[in-house]
Amino acid sequence: MLEQIIQQFQPITLEQMSAIKLMNRTDTKFVTSVPVLCRLLEMARSEYRAQETSGQRIALYHTLYFDTPERAMYIAHQNGHLNRQKVRVRSYVSSDLHFLEVKTKDNHKRTHKKRMSLTCTDQCRWPALIVAKQGEISEFLNKRLRYDNTTLVPTIENEFRRITLVNRACTERLTIDTGLKFHNWLNHKRREMDGLVIIELKRDGLQPSPILEMLRQLRIKPHGFSKYCMGMAFTDQGLKQNRFKERMRSIQRIIATAQTLTD
Repeated sequence: MLEQIIQQFQPITLEQMSAIKLMNRTDTKFVTSVPVLCRLLEMARSEYRAQETSGQRIALYHTLYFDTPERAMYIAHQNGHLNRQKVRVRSYVSSDLHFLEVKTKDNHKRTHKKRMSLTCTDQCRWPALIVAKQGEISEFLNKRLRYDNTTLVPTIENEFRRITLVNRACTERLTIDTGLKFHNWLNHKRREMDGLVIIELKRDGLQPSPILEMLRQLRIKPHGFSKYCMGMAFTDQGLKQNRFKERMRSIQRIIATAQTLTD
């Protein structure tokens, strides 16, 4: 169903997308179900274009996260610290592109991302070659990470499929993630979130947004969702989760509703 709907959008190339600079950007996340997403896409078809890469409009992503043995990055987020970091290897599977990334959220709730390209080998996926004590990778992490990079361990990986839309005025981008799957590297537990949709709106704060009114009409409200923290919380009940419990219950309700609508 999603594939059929997204094919009705006018396309935009990756090169055209890269030329869109959102200088005064604000990011807002929303969570909903696949059936509601289908309604949203039908409403948005005339206002947005869909990114197309190598003939594909739904791209496969793979991400591997790292943390300290004490899960310091997870705990910082769980405790509500504004100044926090995450480390990951993001693979754009459809484009055969791979990056080591450090994401830093500052005290003003602005997220800054620094990344370096990785060669397409097992280094892109397996941690023994990623977290090196010497060389270019270690230098990159030493400059940007507040934690000792030699202590990092792989914690969780995820996989999802992404649709990327841009409005006709080129003042905002919309990423839509479905088919989210987690695999915890520490306890080997897996969790699939079939039916769940994570939407992230990245827009120029000075410009009107066509999608916001559509989201309001469908009663899709802003809803925080960190793939790292939610993946860890859902696959490891031993972790501190106080801050996330209500959010987790909300996500479970959305998944249950989606399954009911598709049965």
